[in-house]
Amino acid sequence: MKGKIIFATIFAILFLSSAAFSQGVVNQVILPLSSAKLIAEAALDACVSKGFHTSVAVIDRSGNLLVVLRDELAHPGTIEMAQMKAQTAVLFRRSTMEFQERTGEDASLTPQRDVPGILALAGGVPIRFNGEIIGGIASSGSSQPMDDECARAGLAKAEELMN
Repeated sequence: MKGKIIFATIFAILFLSSAAFSQGVVNQVILPLSSAKLIAEAALDACVSKGFHTSVAVIDRSGNLLVVLRDELAHPGTIEMAQMKAQTAVLFRRSTMEFQERTGEDASLTPQRDVPGILALAGGVPIRFNGEIIGGIASSGSSQPMDDECARAGLAKAEELMN
């Protein structure tokens, strides 16, 4: 009987301490580098297949660059623009096309365009998994509608990989 009480006490202490500890831990879904590469390739391929020389950036949920691909004929400035579009999509939780329209129509939101690292040009979209943003994909170097289309080709690849 005494052994059962000791066992129950030890079990309760371990269970309660692990429950208390788990309250201080946050679990996150992470976009793996292997998937980010495939997503970037799909976006770049979409633009190249239409004759555009672009750059593509994939970032994680925190805005850290995972992958950047630049067509050999794309202007080097497109790299930074693609990364900024991806950051804008993640930070504002919407496509950069929506962000551009929203901040252009509502004067009270226009100052959001002045945040460092933000680019209010179409071509960036957030990557979601189960409703949670886990990254962003963006294209730069063609027209804004085409950049958006190419980024969405990368997004389609992301959705395919997650199913």
